[in-house]
Amino acid sequence: MSNDQPTPGQPPEDDDPFLKKPQEPSPPSEGQPYGSAPPPPPPPPNDPYGSGGGFGAPDPLAGMPPLAEPGKRILARLIDFLIISIPLYLISLPWGGAVDVNGDGDDGFGDAVAGGYSGHQLLWSIIGLVVYVAYDTYFTHKDGRTLGKRLLKLRVAMLNDGRVPDTGAALMRAVVLWAPALLCCPCLWWLINIVLMFTDKPYRQGLQDKAAKTVVVAAR
Repeated sequence: MSNDQPTPGQPPEDDDPFLKKPQEPSPPSEGQPYGSAPPPPPPPPNDPYGSGGGFGAPDPLAGMPPLAEPGKRILARLIDFLIISIPLYLISLPWGGAVDVNGDGDDGFGDAVAGGYSGHQLLWSIIGLVVYVAYDTYFTHKDGRTLGKRLLKLRVAMLNDGRVPDTGAALMRAVVLWAPALLCCPCLWWLINIVLMFTDKPYRQGLQDKAAKTVVVAAR
């Protein structure tokens, strides 16, 4: 009698279309000497990511959906940004707005940077950071998809096994993504992450993905 029956009430892993599927070991070839170790499996055909861990190492993304296109990732992030920033800005209007639009611009760029986070603007920046991090953490931990990623059919997955990120990984990813962007260097931070989406090899990881050990893949 087999002992591999699934636990009652627990859905089989095959129900998760994003979960990385383990590769079946190849049977020993005919004529192989008894007791000798089987030869290592060949690399997967048409591997779009290249070698993930050096020569002969298995690709962590083998059996997972393909990596997401950078253009779709940027558009999904823009959708998420608008979903949060527009209501947040409207809520802040009775208290003077989250962004100062009344400056005359005569003091120069240096004074604008020095005074950019004074008074209520710093408060709203912190409020915005909490909202963005909570939004990203909740949806990433829920099923790997924020609203923007759901619309563009993308998903965040753990690099090692393709599972939905746990709370710790989702929180780390959200903090690394939003804290520098909202508190210190937004333009530089977004530029670095956009460049990495196109140039990082082999997994197209932004800084938030490297910190949380995640990748963004296409959802089916």
